[in-house]
Amino acid sequence: MDVNVAAAAACAIAGLGVGLTASIAFRWSEREQARDRNGGRTGRTGRNGATTEPEQEPALPPGVDTVLSVLRSCAIVLDEGDEVVKASSAAYAMGLVRGGKVAVDPMLSLARSTRRDGEIRQIELELTRPGASARTAEPLAVSVRVAPLGSRLVLVLVEDRTERRRIEAIRRDFVANVSHELKTPVGALSLLSEAVADASDDPEAVQRFAGRMQVEATRLASLVQEIIDLSRVQDDQLKVDPEPVSVDELIAEAVDRCRQTAAAKQIVIAAGGTTGLYLVGNRGQLAAALGNLVENAVNYSPPRTRVAIATRRISSAAALGEADGELIEISVTDQGIGISEKDRERIFERFYRVDPARSRLTGGTGLGLSIVKHVAASHRGTVSVWSVEGQGSTFTLRLPAGQAPAEDRENHAATTLPAPEARS
Repeated sequence: MDVNVAAAAACAIAGLGVGLTASIAFRWSEREQARDRNGGRTGRTGRNGATTEPEQEPALPPGVDTVLSVLRSCAIVLDEGDEVVKASSAAYAMGLVRGGKVAVDPMLSLARSTRRDGEIRQIELELTRPGASARTAEPLAVSVRVAPLGSRLVLVLVEDRTERRRIEAIRRDFVANVSHELKTPVGALSLLSEAVADASDDPEAVQRFAGRMQVEATRLASLVQEIIDLSRVQDDQLKVDPEPVSVDELIAEAVDRCRQTAAAKQIVIAAGGTTGLYLVGNRGQLAAALGNLVENAVNYSPPRTRVAIATRRISSAAALGEADGELIEISVTDQGIGISEKDRERIFERFYRVDPARSRLTGGTGLGLSIVKHVAASHRGTVSVWSVEGQGSTFTLRLPAGQAPAEDRENHAATTLPAPEARS
């Protein structure tokens, strides 16, 4: 009898243990599910020991996180307490978000207004670049668009428009400069034509005015042609099939282009260095670039001086830091007026002139060096300048070397001649 009682008691104790274990397991399972639903947070215990509901953290609607990750714009999602729920890496890089908060007050005010009435808003702002001085650095021009995201969240999209604004400013300046440059010769031609009409009975005056008209017409044609040339190369991409281009032929063409002007000023143009070199690219563009450099050297040199053109083959590793490959270096050196340090930073800009009065006399348009820069870029090369006021200047083109056509390789071997004195 005692044995039966003991067995029954043991069974009862075992059943109680199983029941407690099942209950604990069930409660643990519920707790883990609640943790998963609430981002790893469990509920809080109230004063009476009961578990209260966990605090709800704003969650992004399904798919929004994926969409934000592929947007070009900086994306920031704010909750109802202005805390950052989600922000792209670009938002941190631009300094828009710091310490989990939006660091730009106008953006924060815009987000609060949108949260209050649900209206989509947009604003243009200029911000200081992170780590840059507000006085010297170019500001970041951004477009901020704020929209509600669900009932509690606000989405802020920030697009960097700095480069676009800079391009628009360049375009406006370009149009204004072109209009001004075209207006000058056109106005001169108009006045000269009136002068010719008034002096119809004076053959000598008619001849003098006709000569002036010819000069202005040539200047106008040169300006229009350079505008066309610049429009063709300003994308910095070679849009035509490249071909082998002889450097010797380019130099000969550039020298012939300036021969009369140089002869009138008794300027000697000397070419030397390595012959038989070839480039790969657009022959017309390369000829225009080198021709502009030689023409500038002649125009800005005093009479009875010397312009030197030197060529050589160099390693791209030394010049551009590339692993392999070779470059052709073409330098044009003059003994002219030189360029000041402040002007050297801007001489490759469109229509910029070191000496506007001198440029008027030489017929310069202010586009030649800009064309050289774009031609070099479109051919994966560079152009640089060395200059000292009163001592002259050296412009250096560095372009990828090419192979001579098969028929020329047998007839022309690259030889080295004494190079004219040049500075680089």
